[in-house]
Amino acid sequence: MSASRTARRIAATALAAGAVVSAVALPASADDNDRGRHHQRSQVVIGGVQADSPRRGIGTNRSLNAEWVDITNNTRRSVDLDGWTLRDADGNRYRFHDVRLPGRATVRIHTGAGRDTRTDLYQGRRTYVWDRSDTATLRDDRGRTVDIESWGRGHHH
Repeated sequence: MSASRTARRIAATALAAGAVVSAVALPASADDNDRGRHHQRSQVVIGGVQADSPRRGIGTNRSLNAEWVDITNNTRRSVDLDGWTLRDADGNRYRFHDVRLPGRATVRIHTGAGRDTRTDLYQGRRTYVWDRSDTATLRDDRGRTVDIESWGRGHHH
């Protein structure tokens, strides 16, 4: 084996080991220490997720609404979310209708039923959407992926 090939292998091994050490040394997220993020400096992001509802009364509307996803606009300008979608890994989809998200604002999308407001939207579902291990995908009105948030075991980026 040539010296340059050996040097490349050693460098690659050192880089891989460094990546593993870096990944292990990363601090836990405030939301969930087993959560993966995919942000490419998006204007609108998935800001947080409460999956697998912590409320008692499994299946009640109150418990369903304790399961939610936050969508945050990080810009100063409002963003028209009309036609945007939010999906889970199983293909359950919520479509935004007539929603304008002001600059530096967050809207929470609850799983159950309720009356939509500026800060809270409701999917009107009777079953849970977000599992202990899942992926939320936010797409714009043209179907382009805006943000992805994964959590739990075996999460994908």
